[in-house]
Amino acid sequence: SNRGSDSKSEMQMKDFVDMLKNLKLNPLAKEFVPSSYYQPSGETYHFVPVNKASGGDDFLNSRKRRNSSYGQGRKRMNGRVFKAQREDSIRRTVYVSDIDHNITEEQLAALFSSYGQVVDCRVCGDPHSRLRFAFVEFSDDYSAKLALNLSGALVGFSPLKVLPSKTAILPVNPSFLPRSEDEREMCARTVYCTNIDKNV
Repeated sequence: SNRGSDSKSEMQMKDFVDMLKNLKLNPLAKEFVPSSYYQPSGETYHFVPVNKASGGDDFLNSRKRRNSSYGQGRKRMNGRVFKAQREDSIRRTVYVSDIDHNITEEQLAALFSSYGQVVDCRVCGDPHSRLRFAFVEFSDDYSAKLALNLSGALVGFSPLKVLPSKTAILPVNPSFLPRSEDEREMCARTVYCTNIDKNV
């Protein structure tokens, strides 16, 4: 009977994983703070800084100011440019799932850097379970296509699934990042809860 309960819990876990894959998760959520931004002194994480003007509040505010003085045709052109930049970023990004809980963002970035220059790597999900996924952005779409070959590679105790991404990675607003060791420690001990009943 123990074997039957194990297979039942495995099936429930598989159903849960399948359900998560079908959710429209938002990697652009401003609350997400990747661990790659906490660089202890002396460590290099293989990230290449890139001017990602396709997102962020400053870009949107300056765009609104510029657009207010132009005609409708100019607005449409800026919208097209923004969309083209976003689509280009999506083409350069891969989605990675089934990441072993022992694998860090930096290790994942180092693994993918053998296929091309990694611009950004963001791991999301529960750090203590198999329900972790990531987005890895390369400097060119050719590298992203090559990186699809990592699908099925055993990394840690879990074979990775690598697919073309349907979304781009938005840069994190620096004002959301912790500014001191105390703030970092507080973030590590803090959970975000939503959908709480108003009577609680």
